[in-house]
Amino acid sequence: MKAIQFMAACLVASTIIISSCKDDDDSEASANKTMTDTTDYFLLRPQLEKEYGYSHAVRIGNDLKISGAVSMDDNGVIVAPGDMEQQMKNCYSDLEKILNHYGYTFEDVVAENVYTTDMKEFIRVSGYRNSIYKKQFPTGTWLEVKGLAVDGQMIEIDMEAHKSK
Repeated sequence: MKAIQFMAACLVASTIIISSCKDDDDSEASANKTMTDTTDYFLLRPQLEKEYGYSHAVRIGNDLKISGAVSMDDNGVIVAPGDMEQQMKNCYSDLEKILNHYGYTFEDVVAENVYTTDMKEFIRVSGYRNSIYKKQFPTGTWLEVKGLAVDGQMIEIDMEAHKSK
């Protein structure tokens, strides 16, 4: 918990420092860009996402933020319980659907975070990622957690992508 608080404090401090270093012209251009960029929300499983209260993806301009993908069907039933490799493949399949919806590919992914209830098993099957990221790997964090949102989930993957004009 202390590590999370420390990281949050560092992020806030970095944001303040970066903001104070911008000159007036950059700040004005940034404000105008924010006002003209479009924001688009995407629901992969609309009924479930409304029940849980989140959007699976949000595109803001050229940036795409994707909520954690898990191995479940449209009714919220866990797919491949106890099978980390298949759950991972299902996660990446859903992530690819979202990326494709916006015209992105895994080559556009700049950050990927993996949450797993069994890090040893995740590392054992993580070679599958080599078939996903052929050119380069994104930045990211791998965390072992006590549990995920629904019993039986072993892995959850969120990501951010950026498309240059």
